Amino acid sequence: MNIAPMSRPGGGTLMESVDARTKLAGSNRMEILLFSLGTHEIFGINVFKVREVSKTPPITKAPNMPSGVEGLISLRGNVIPVVSLTAVMHLADAPVGLGKSMMVTEYSKRILGFLVHGVDRIIRVDWERVRAPETVVTSDLHSYITAITDLPDGRLVSIVDVEQILANTFGDSIIGQIDRVNAGESYNVFFVDDSAVARRKISEVLDKLGVRHKHALNGLEAWTRLSGMAAHCQQLGRDLREEISAILVDAEMPEMDGYVLTKNIKSDPRFQGIPVVMHSSLSSEANRAMGKSVGVDAYVAKFDAEALADTIRSMLS
Repeated sequence: MNIAPMSRPGGGTLMESVDARTKLAGSNRMEILLFSLGTHEIFGINVFKVREVSKTPPITKAPNMPSGVEGLISLRGNVIPVVSLTAVMHLADAPVGLGKSMMVTEYSKRILGFLVHGVDRIIRVDWERVRAPETVVTSDLHSYITAITDLPDGRLVSIVDVEQILANTFGDSIIGQIDRVNAGESYNVFFVDDSAVARRKISEVLDKLGVRHKHALNGLEAWTRLSGMAAHCQQLGRDLREEISAILVDAEMPEMDGYVLTKNIKSDPRFQGIPVVMHSSLSSEANRAMGKSVGVDAYVAKFDAEALADTIRSMLS
C-alpha cells in the first residue's frame, strides 16, 4: 500500500502511541492533516481519524455502489469501500480522475478509504482558532464543512464534516425501538455537538427515551450555558441535578473541545453527581483513553443508537 507516515509537529507519525495521543486531551488543541482536492481550497481532517496514507491503489468496481463510492479494496484482510471526496462534495472545478492519494480513515467503527488529490502535512491548532463556517465557506461547500481555521499565512482551512459525508453517501442509520426510561421519573439531558446530523440523531434517541433535552452547538457555548444554569440554581438554593440529569459531549468541537469541557465540568463542585458521557466518532482505544483521562463517566462511539440509549439509561438510573 506504500504507506506514507506523516510527520507531526515536534516529531511522531500517524501511528503514534496511546500515551502520546492522550497528552493532547484537555489541552484544547487538535492536530489536522491538510489535503487538497485539486481546487483552490485547503481541506483538513482530524489526524486521530486517519489510520494511514497511501498512493491510490487499484480499486475493484462493484455493482450497486452509492454515488461517490468508486469501489472496494482489500486492506490487510478487510474489504473496505473507497469514497471520492471530490464526487461526494460535488466539486465541479476539481481535476478529472480519482486523485493521487488515499487516506484510510476510521469513523464510528467503520473503516473507509477517502480519495484526495494530494496530502500535505500535519498542523497543530488551538480549538479557540477553530470556528463555525457560516460566514466564510461558500454555499456549495457549506453542508460538508463542520469548521474552519487559518494557517499562519492567513489561508483558511476547511475541516470536513465526515458525519455529513457518510450520511449523504450511505444514508442515515435507522433508529429502531428504544424502551423509555423509568415511568414517573423526570430527566433532563444536556448535550452538545457541532454536527447537525449528530444533533438530529441524538434528539431522536432522547425523544424515544422520553427524556427532556437541551443542546449547544460547540463546547464554549455549552460551558457558558451550563455555568449559567449552575449559577442560577446556586442563587435559588436549588440542586443543579434537578435541572441536569446527565451531560452528553462530543469530542471535536469548535472553540472548546469535549475534553476541556469535561475537565471544566468535573473540576466544578456544582456539577458533582452529574454524569458526563462522551459521544464521538473517534472510536479507537486511544480516544477512549483520552476521554478517561479527563474523567468522562462513559464513552460511546457514534452512531450506535442502542448503545447510546443503554448508556444514558444506566447513567440516569
